[in-house]
Amino acid sequence: MCTAKKCGIRFQPPAILLIYENEIKGKIHQRIMPVRNFSQFSDCTRAAEQLKNNPRHKSYLEQVPLRQLEKLFSVLQGYLSGQSLAETMEQIRRETTINPEEDLNKLDDKELAKRKSIMDELFEKNQKKKDDPNFVCDIEVEFPQDKQLQSCGWDTESADEF
Repeated sequence: MCTAKKCGIRFQPPAILLIYENEIKGKIHQRIMPVRNFSQFSDCTRAAEQLKNNPRHKSYLEQVPLRQLEKLFSVLQGYLSGQSLAETMEQIRRETTINPEEDLNKLDDKELAKRKSIMDELFEKNQKKKDDPNFVCDIEVEFPQDKQLQSCGWDTESADEF
């Protein structure tokens, strides 16, 4: 029924703004969804889920990804805690990127689930599908070897036993 075009945030009074196109009439509209009972200590994921599942806004927010709403709530949370927009955006960038040197075994379940969802999103974005113009079915790659590979002692010993 409607196609989301842009999604943004208003700080005073706090609200999520959605610019959408009515598919039937072909007109562009703006919807203002007030954010109530949200503070600098609120859970952004929970607030985004509540807004997305709200019966009044559900049909308008179907095409808006939950991750985008979470980021908007994080920006609002940074504003409420007194951070500048640049500081908040840097913090969001750090939270939404994966550090390959980070030990994921040391994270709690909530943080691990967050990192996994970020990795899943990145995988889906970078995945080559059959319909893509650069799709190649069978790719063979030769990897250059600069040094002679060292064999492992345990590997050669176990081969003799079988």
